[in-house]
Amino acid sequence: MRQASIQRTTKETDVSITLCLEGGEVNVSTGIGFFDHMLTALAFYAGFGLEVAALGDLHVDGHHTVEDVGIVLGQALREALGDKRGIRRYGTAMIPMDEALCRTVLDLSDRPYLVFDAPMPQSMTGGYDSCLTVEFMRALTMNSRITLHQKCEYGDNAHHITEALFKSLGRALKEAVRIESGDITSTKGAL
Repeated sequence: MRQASIQRTTKETDVSITLCLEGGEVNVSTGIGFFDHMLTALAFYAGFGLEVAALGDLHVDGHHTVEDVGIVLGQALREALGDKRGIRRYGTAMIPMDEALCRTVLDLSDRPYLVFDAPMPQSMTGGYDSCLTVEFMRALTMNSRITLHQKCEYGDNAHHITEALFKSLGRALKEAVRIESGDITSTKGAL
């Protein structure tokens, strides 16, 4: 079973995540309703089991909570993938959400790199700062050690853009983590 449980406690947050690449229950509680909705959508479209319990200094703002969830989820993804033997490795998805169209392309490469091109027309979606989406993606990328490219082709609503980004990330991950052989998907013989 490809799964991992990671906990991280700092003076700003206490984050506990269990991730199962083979599926399972999805329960997310971060104290930021829209972010919970995005993480739930990501797990659903990836076909992952995901348990997230996060307590953060929300009296300051949501930044530390969102970033630290990205850090811990990235670490859990890396651990759950193990030696990556047999995985497809690459994933691509384009997701429309009303007027918005977003694309995610990724490589489970062990070479962390983020390209993020998704301007947010509104600064807030509920109690969620729209600028935190890139912070989450950066933390996830660096800690899972993946290459992640995300682009909003067009869109006028930050809610729709953010949701399409998270859903396309889920669909691309579902494709990339799929076991296709017993080999390492690399001409180098290692990822």
